[in-house]
Amino acid sequence: MSIKYVCPHCKSTHGTIESDHVTEMQLGWHFLTPEERQHIISYNNGDMVVNVTCEYCSEAVERNPELAYPLQ
Repeated sequence: MSIKYVCPHCKSTHGTIESDHVTEMQLGWHFLTPEERQHIISYNNGDMVVNVTCEYCSEAVERNPELAYPLQ
């Protein structure tokens, strides 16, 4: 299983960990609440996907807060 770090806004992949021996403690996930874990971590085709906003999208949302929750 791999762990992929993906921006939820632009969908770009910012990193992948290809190790079965990485612990939640090493990744710092033990600090997340159950609600945060549910919001940030998902699974896709056997891979773990961690949603982290990239620097570009973070700056765009900071300048234009309406981008965080676009109208459907």
